[in-house]
Amino acid sequence: MTTDTEEPALTVDELAARAGVTVRTVRFYSTKGLLPPPVIGPRRVGHYSQEHLARLALIEELQRQGMTLAAIERHLQQLPAGLSAHDLAIHRAVVASWAPDAAEDVTREELERRAGRSLGEEELDRLAAMSVITRTADSFRVDPGLLRLGVQLLDVPIAHETILAARTVLLEHSRAAAHELSALLRDAVGKRESVAAVKSLSAHMQPLVVQALLTTFQRSLKEELREWLKES
Repeated sequence: MTTDTEEPALTVDELAARAGVTVRTVRFYSTKGLLPPPVIGPRRVGHYSQEHLARLALIEELQRQGMTLAAIERHLQQLPAGLSAHDLAIHRAVVASWAPDAAEDVTREELERRAGRSLGEEELDRLAAMSVITRTADSFRVDPGLLRLGVQLLDVPIAHETILAARTVLLEHSRAAAHELSALLRDAVGKRESVAAVKSLSAHMQPLVVQALLTTFQRSLKEELREWLKES
């Protein structure tokens, strides 16, 4: 069974494994109205889409920010209807920008459970090269925010060297943009402001800046692709 976007539908067990939560958690969110109901297939089995997975990841991110279930419900109700998994992933990226970096140590079994697939040695090496995971003596240190993206990139039909080169380009330009924005922020607050005031302003500005960067990058990439296709 597939969804409208031809992505394989997920059972509740597969959805929970991909999201790194328990089946009980998925069902709890569903009873609270935080997750839309699944599509009921043959034998009364519920099937979940990539939109369910993206929404579940967003809910988990909001919880990590310390939001209560009531606050999360209000937050989700304010989102436009019919958001795609892609749109929800972007929204989660903005929310995740509010929090400090966090990495977790997991076993290979847990890593594969969260990835939703088995991972061969070559795939583990590629994830490590993308800084999604770091091998330790008997476990893997994983960046939860990058894991889903890294796993998706494993199936992109372009050379691994190209992906790493693209990562380098993005890092260089994002650091340059961060440097310029930091300079603007310093000029805006002046030297007399306290450290606490600067941190408070940064906390308010960061999600807005991330949203702006995501939006402008998407539009710029579409324009570049449009021009490229015109020339070909």
